[in-house]
Amino acid sequence: MGASNYIFSRDEFLDLIVYELYPRSFLDSNGDGIGDLNGIFEKLDYLQELGVNAVWLCPIYKSPNKDNGYDVADYREIAKEFGSFADFKRLRDGLHARGMKLIMDLVFNHTSSEHTWFQQAKTDRNNPYHDYYIWADTPPNDWKSCFGGSAWEYNEATKEYYLHSFAIEQPDLNWENPSVRKECQKIVDFWVQQGVDGFRCDVLDFISKDFKTGKMYAGPRLHEYIHELFGRRETEKLFTVGECQSSDKEMLLIAGKERKELSTVFQFDHINLIGLNKYLPHAFTLEEVKNVLVKWQNFTQENDLIYTLFTDNHDQPYFLSKTGYGDDYRYECATMLATMFYLLRGIPFLYQGQEYGAVNPVYSSIEDFRDVEAMRYYNEHKNTESSKQIVSALNQGGRDNARRPIAWTKNKANAHGFSQETPWIPLHSCAEEINLERDKNAEKSVWEFYRKLLALRKSSTVIRRGSFCDLTENRQGCFLYERALGEKKVIVICNFENRQTLLLPNALQQNTFRLILTNHADTLPFSKDFRPFEIAVYESL
Repeated sequence: MGASNYIFSRDEFLDLIVYELYPRSFLDSNGDGIGDLNGIFEKLDYLQELGVNAVWLCPIYKSPNKDNGYDVADYREIAKEFGSFADFKRLRDGLHARGMKLIMDLVFNHTSSEHTWFQQAKTDRNNPYHDYYIWADTPPNDWKSCFGGSAWEYNEATKEYYLHSFAIEQPDLNWENPSVRKECQKIVDFWVQQGVDGFRCDVLDFISKDFKTGKMYAGPRLHEYIHELFGRRETEKLFTVGECQSSDKEMLLIAGKERKELSTVFQFDHINLIGLNKYLPHAFTLEEVKNVLVKWQNFTQENDLIYTLFTDNHDQPYFLSKTGYGDDYRYECATMLATMFYLLRGIPFLYQGQEYGAVNPVYSSIEDFRDVEAMRYYNEHKNTESSKQIVSALNQGGRDNARRPIAWTKNKANAHGFSQETPWIPLHSCAEEINLERDKNAEKSVWEFYRKLLALRKSSTVIRRGSFCDLTENRQGCFLYERALGEKKVIVICNFENRQTLLLPNALQQNTFRLILTNHADTLPFSKDFRPFEIAVYESL
């Protein structure tokens, strides 16, 4: 059941509904306070009931966890806290038996400093592994690590500096070295042979540096490297999605149908509306979000590209909180956002907790945080800002926001269903009020809406494969769009924060369309009066 499931066509990528899963915080099956592979296996029926058909696992490789698994010490070994290789195969087979795809995280810009390659490389300039990494006698530039501080770290044994785009314990691989590229190809082949159906590629645009222009990422050999990694597979269709800060031009190059590089990339324009400093975010409007979506829907459609539909991931505070409506309109806004994004043209990506309306937690002490980036931020600001100010900033922009354990139940005794022991990180501060059990039993259930929405997407060829057309025109405070395939049409209406009367599209006639989805039980078909965050979805007869 393992090795053959990964082959599927590019058109079938549009049938995917992906659930990103943070293993450490999903479900603890053995009582050590850390989520694991067997915990995921226990919840496969839950994921199937929700309606997803692919699971993306954040890194499960052996790691010292300086960056929660994104510092890989062995690409072919499962971290002990997550289980064994037998547990991995059991999970893989459980997914495939349910018709679900398995997507793994690939971290190829850097390794852990505890990886055998670096342990060898740092001992001697003449060591065969020395050239697996990027070295300099003196720092050739003033590049800064994405986690703060210099990107160059001194190594006493060789009297050199090595490059680390992220944490000091994450030395960058030297992709100029053909041996590095071959090693990475072998790793991809290894996991494909294990039955993995696709890969999410972490910070992939960092693998090529541009020392001439001083740019740490998207260097001149980026496309060559990606093509060499994945394009050599002439007869196989492997789903690949890259984490890349790509312009429209770059997206054409990296994800074009004939390029043989990646299937698609994540596009972050709507995430970046908060500004450059995520700890002091700018307010943004849903109109701005809509404009970003329309721009990329049109561009990807015109160029036959696959678009990624997402609001949340393991690096981002919950988008529902970013909108500012997560407190007073949690159900309404959560379901409106789901409709606004997940009925568009592209591939939906959900992140755990999103399906029951999770919002950002609020903490008062730095002791409640674990992320290496949060610790770096604290250390850089502790002498100029109060602890209260720092923690407030982390509550807004920290990566730990979305990495708290899932609150499965209302029962506090077992960490809300996550573990029988103290979790590796403090529970979500709102777990008692916002948890899956309470939401599923609520009159207004975010989870139940997600289940209906995803079922609609899976059942509708128009939504999965149809064209996109923006119907908003000069209407304000809303997003109206059409999906069409042949004579069949689906029209989606998403109202934003204000109650208002909307002029319905001319095409929406009572005798040719029917109402198929709304987030209010008492919505009247073809009503022009919309409440805050109310949605209506119509299908042609």
